[in-house]
Amino acid sequence: MSSPTAVSSSAKVVVIGAGLAGLSSAATLAQAGFEHVQVLEAMSRPGGRISTIRPFGPNVIELGANWVHGQDGNPVFSLAERHGLLSQDASARGMCQPGSLTPHDYFFREDGTLLSHKGVKQVCALFSQLTSRAFDNKLEEKFHSKSFGQYLDEAFADSPLASSFEDAAKVFEWCKRSECTDEASSSLYETSALEQKEYTCLEGDFYNCLGPGGYQAVVDVLLKLLPPGALLCDRPVTYIRWGLEPQAKGSGPFRPVKVLCEDGQEFEADHAIVTSSLGFLKDRASVFFEPTLPEDKIQAIERLGFGTVDKIFLRFNEQFWPEDCTGIQLVWEKGPEDKTIYCKLSEGDAWREMWYKKISGFDIVSHHPTVLCAWISGREAQHMETLQQEEVQQVCVRLLRSFTGWSVPEPTQVLFSTWWSNPHVKGSYTFVPFGVKGVREQQVLAAPLPNSSICTARKPLQVLFAGEATHENFYTTTHGAFVSGIREAERIIDFYTQQK
Repeated sequence: MSSPTAVSSSAKVVVIGAGLAGLSSAATLAQAGFEHVQVLEAMSRPGGRISTIRPFGPNVIELGANWVHGQDGNPVFSLAERHGLLSQDASARGMCQPGSLTPHDYFFREDGTLLSHKGVKQVCALFSQLTSRAFDNKLEEKFHSKSFGQYLDEAFADSPLASSFEDAAKVFEWCKRSECTDEASSSLYETSALEQKEYTCLEGDFYNCLGPGGYQAVVDVLLKLLPPGALLCDRPVTYIRWGLEPQAKGSGPFRPVKVLCEDGQEFEADHAIVTSSLGFLKDRASVFFEPTLPEDKIQAIERLGFGTVDKIFLRFNEQFWPEDCTGIQLVWEKGPEDKTIYCKLSEGDAWREMWYKKISGFDIVSHHPTVLCAWISGREAQHMETLQQEEVQQVCVRLLRSFTGWSVPEPTQVLFSTWWSNPHVKGSYTFVPFGVKGVREQQVLAAPLPNSSICTARKPLQVLFAGEATHENFYTTTHGAFVSGIREAERIIDFYTQQK
């Protein structure tokens, strides 16, 4: 957070959204001495895509953000560590991914047989090496113009492992399917290989789950930094008017921004910080701003990808899986991340009939000994959200029974996230589509209005943009949202400092 500094005590700032970006913006301004900061949250709770609940007893379930992504240079980690919010449980675990594979992850073929851990480990290790090559900017030039999926397929085919392990290609398809949850995309064939290099992976444990308070504890720390009455929930915004000119002299302080809520309440402000999700902006940007946004910003919103990742929780009366099993992973004969299958399903609606094939597996859930969690991404996740709970339950139980051959009882509770259906979110997080220059578009999206190069005392920064989609290195992560919120607050602080 910024250290307190002398600022204009009369400046009014309205922050749209009370996720991590909005709360970090508001907290930074409050700590710097701004006395008139108002946070407007459309939902009935703060936190945005953080949603910590307790549906199965006293221990938390995270419907949204799950982990602290790395430690070194991560302000979310530092905040959580400083306030004693980190998990002290060494067994705290998230979903199984190629880079976090353990001998206790059971990989089943579609015919119900168990795969050799040795072979699975070799394929997952190769997959991790290939993805690291992309993240570390070590791709050969021939892959620069290819999708992430194309690059992985071609690099895998060149490996001796592709023909030395009978089920290698099927396990590799599982790896790609699992990676889709990191990308939040419908397919890796729709994401850019070259743009992976722009994402910065911070050093430290990726799966550093938070303690008993979950991610809500981080939200609560930020809420305590806000002055009383600063946060208003159930205040969806209808539109933001900016660039206003004074109508008459002597009528009190002029504010160039007006924010109108659905209930008719209006807020005048010197600055508005918009932290709405990219999904919301894709859905509403054309009518959310008066005047409309500049064309380059509209195009940035359209070009950047915003995908959906959902979780399905199944609670049983008792554990039916072996004590040493930490996850049940599904290896299809013809999975949706197989290039041939992907191409076949790229047109039409046939994919809807097999939406469940996008589920990579069912993982155990920390502190919930009889709960499993399935992950699903992309258009299949969006389709899943339209189904009745009973149908989702039946499909999941059928998968567990057919793949494992175990005696799987009916769950006593089923719960799944619905981030795509939420009109205030419309998805989960950002990805860079194939053919898009992510950094360029994210910088355009993050640029304040009016253009910062013409800001003056008369026309200062009016509308600013924060959120994970506006950060070119940390998109998709909570710390990307957090630091972007601080960034925009500091723009405002710097503006007033320069006026003195």
